[in-house]
Amino acid sequence: MAANFMPPSPKLPQSAVHPAVQPLSYLLGSWKGNGEGSFPTISPFRYSEELQFSLSPNKPVIAYSSKTWKLGSGEPMHAESGFWRPKPDGTIEVVIAQSTGLVEVQKGTYDAKQRSVKLKCSLVGNATKVKEITRVFEMVDGELSYEVEMATNLTSLQTHLKASLKKL
Repeated sequence: MAANFMPPSPKLPQSAVHPAVQPLSYLLGSWKGNGEGSFPTISPFRYSEELQFSLSPNKPVIAYSSKTWKLGSGEPMHAESGFWRPKPDGTIEVVIAQSTGLVEVQKGTYDAKQRSVKLKCSLVGNATKVKEITRVFEMVDGELSYEVEMATNLTSLQTHLKASLKKL
């Protein structure tokens, strides 16, 4: 089924963007940049990342994927993929499957004018330690910035990842 998703192209007619996806169409395409991670139970680290947001013409969904690798060595670190389903009322549902086996079902809101998306987990599946995850994406000076917060059975909700990405 994922084969039906096409990367955005300058030749793709604007009419192929479903009206529900239109407010988030600024996300469509590839984004690349660097980030940093930390948490009380691990050593701080820095990484490079590429995000891909693509659409299925005339469908109310955005396909999402992320791949990260260690700065310097280029060694792969993490991957995740899923789907973003924006609703006309400004709410959004997101499902993400991580390469670690963890699954997130996120619900939240988006603000097309401010170009921001705020997500909070309604379910973290297949996780023994992670209890909660939130994600905030926003455009800052033409770049896509995000922050991921996480809570575990031993720690309260706190920043885990931050990154800033430029559109390719």
